[in-house]
Amino acid sequence: MLADWQGKVSQALVAVIAIVAVVGLVLALARLTERGRGREGVTALVYAAPALGLLAIGLVYPMVKTAWLSFLDADSSGFVGLDNYAWIFSDPDSLRALVNTLAWLALAPALSTVLGLLYALMVDGSRFESLAKTLMFMPMAISFVGASIIWKFVYTYRDASRPQIGLLNQILVSLGMEPHQFLVDSPWNTLFLIVVMIWTQTGYAMVLLSAAIKAIPGDIVEAARLDGASGLRMLREITIPMVRPTLVVVLTTISIGALKVFDIVRTMTGGQYDTQVIANTMYDQSFRYGEPGRGSAIAVLLLIMVIPIIAYNVRQMRKNKEVRG
Repeated sequence: MLADWQGKVSQALVAVIAIVAVVGLVLALARLTERGRGREGVTALVYAAPALGLLAIGLVYPMVKTAWLSFLDADSSGFVGLDNYAWIFSDPDSLRALVNTLAWLALAPALSTVLGLLYALMVDGSRFESLAKTLMFMPMAISFVGASIIWKFVYTYRDASRPQIGLLNQILVSLGMEPHQFLVDSPWNTLFLIVVMIWTQTGYAMVLLSAAIKAIPGDIVEAARLDGASGLRMLREITIPMVRPTLVVVLTTISIGALKVFDIVRTMTGGQYDTQVIANTMYDQSFRYGEPGRGSAIAVLLLIMVIPIIAYNVRQMRKNKEVRG
């Protein structure tokens, strides 16, 4: 009991010291802005200091600590080197989670973006454009947990001898077919889970891409039409090149969401029936099986997988800035 109390006191002291240090740094930098050269740069640093301090406390420190824990055993007391990382690529369940995550990464961003783009093109300039966009965007306002519960009812299975309460199975029965266990039969159940993310993210892609389409200069569109461009040619040579920066942002954003997907799998299957993904495995190892080292190793792997996507996004943003400049 005393040890727990001392631990809480020490954590509180560390937090207080960190806050005081950040405030002191800001005040010291503010003092420096009153004199000398480089006033503009120091002023910018003053305003950025609180954010940088919070970033260090809330992101950098946990990231470093997680990386260190990934080299420790289950009790976080013994150094095991790369054993936790070796486990990720040797355990069958972990490998299945990795393969499923790659499937999410390959399908969810691409299909969401394509469907969002097609829908934005279809409703652009139509009479009921606002209503159509609102209906498509509504799923985006629902949390992944809420969307998962909705689709879990859609996929609900009952024996053929009983009345169906799941929408899809009721449709199958109405057509004279047998009901299907959408969330049980592998590997198709992973695809049915991916549908939930596509349903929620298509509206997001549609809104951004629709705004990008409307931002295309009218004289460019008119010139293309005078040159005989229409249909697929207009889409290929005018629309897609002009909205490419937005396409990159949409794809990278949804890709990051697909890599760290957790809520949908956790709510609908709990990772059972070969639907496990990396983020859910990280949770299970850390909090259910008492293996924080393995959970931390998975977290580090997830960070490594996200870095190339972010780097590509930053690179494309710099290219677009150079083109505009």
